[in-house]
Amino acid sequence: MYAVVTIGAEQLLVQEGQEFLVQKIEGEDGSKMELDRVSLFSDGKASKVGAPFIEGVKVTATIVGQERGEHIIVFKKRRRQNSRRRNGHRQELTRVRIENIVA
Repeated sequence: MYAVVTIGAEQLLVQEGQEFLVQKIEGEDGSKMELDRVSLFSDGKASKVGAPFIEGVKVTATIVGQERGEHIIVFKKRRRQNSRRRNGHRQELTRVRIENIVA
């Protein structure tokens, strides 16, 4: 059984028990959330496609923890002007575990 769920601005193909990283979601570790923006659902026999979302299908997820992504260096230079700028960035992410998919 799998579903395509919209979390923030991302669409993710999820299955029960799967863990993945998404953009930061406010919430405590261990708190549950219900995702109702499901675009596609399949139970192995039949599939449902929403326009844009399917009513009656919900995905329950648990926030596992808050993390920070890989360190990225942003370097800008203007040629022949001795002008350089260097910045670093780490995106804040949330690790989420899919508990179950209810149709």
